[in-house]
Amino acid sequence: MNKDVLIQLKGISKAYDGEVVLDNISLEIHDKEFITLLGPSGCGKTTTLRIIGGFETPDEGDVFFDGERINDLPPYRRQVNTVFQRYALFPHLNVFDNIAFGLRIQKRKGEEIRERVKEMLALVNLRGFERRRVSTLSGGQQQRVAIARALINQPKVLLLDEPLAALDLKLRKDMQNELKNIQQKTGITFIYVTHDQEEALSMSNTVVVMAHGRIQQIGTPTDIYNEPVNAFVADFIGESNIVDGVMLADRRVRLAGHTFDCVDGGFGKNEPVDVVIRPEDVDVVKVDAGQLCGTVTGVTFKGVHYEIIVDVAGFKWMIQTTDFVAEGETIGLSIDPDAIHIMKKSEFSGMFGDYSSFSDELDKLSDASEGVEEE
Repeated sequence: MNKDVLIQLKGISKAYDGEVVLDNISLEIHDKEFITLLGPSGCGKTTTLRIIGGFETPDEGDVFFDGERINDLPPYRRQVNTVFQRYALFPHLNVFDNIAFGLRIQKRKGEEIRERVKEMLALVNLRGFERRRVSTLSGGQQQRVAIARALINQPKVLLLDEPLAALDLKLRKDMQNELKNIQQKTGITFIYVTHDQEEALSMSNTVVVMAHGRIQQIGTPTDIYNEPVNAFVADFIGESNIVDGVMLADRRVRLAGHTFDCVDGGFGKNEPVDVVIRPEDVDVVKVDAGQLCGTVTGVTFKGVHYEIIVDVAGFKWMIQTTDFVAEGETIGLSIDPDAIHIMKKSEFSGMFGDYSSFSDELDKLSDASEGVEEE
């Protein structure tokens, strides 16, 4: 095992009532890494976190910590602390006593407790809040108290299970920056669970994308966004147009009735493939200057850009552009070779990437249904 690998999961499987939640997953987590488990509700990310924390036992496979198998080690004996979505603070204790709780359990001396609590308050920007009752704090402040309480025992690993889900958008973004700074200052390994793609990309060194109880892709945020391995990852990480294509030869692909130069190779001649093209990578041009042309069926102003839906031979593309185009207008689309990413066909092929059903209303319905994670 690589010497900087702190946690290793080998062949982990878990089922509840006969339903498989984790299907033979293996993962290495490195010392001082900020790693995010990302995926939709029910994909197995919270179960993975709970197995690392010792709150669940795998049906199959092994968990190693610093090279030692810890499958049967109870949570309190692991060098791991957890921050849950519901902060689980003690309402009858003030901020100081909440943060100091772990050290008091360990029967540390009063002076050490005072010094360590002072350090934690400074770390989470809560100096002067020592005597405040936690019930008087805002959601963001309670979140900081929970983090300080989890860190004061100096765990090697901090597990964070959707800790920002209950916060409003601006506070959530502020806390993303706070958590990133705290991780960098302490050097503690953070394992973070979220279904929020932007959160995962902005905070992590490493993103693990999960679906159907399996790991779909592991990589840096840049790799995950620019080089998705299949249609699920391409769709889940940001917006994507995912169209059927055929590789004619290395760096030559045919899609939507037109042959394009691309930068990918290594596929079989005439191999059917999935082609992903990000909305921001398509240029709107005059019809006679475009490789493709289509009719604009929807326009949404997003502040910085317009989001337009374009019908190209019955397939609805999403395009992001700073130029206004009117609904009903026929436009040309131009796509550079490096904007075209080729993926092998997978079980997810044909499920994503056509914006026929796209609407703000559907987005809102989707948002409302999120936040309920698997046990």
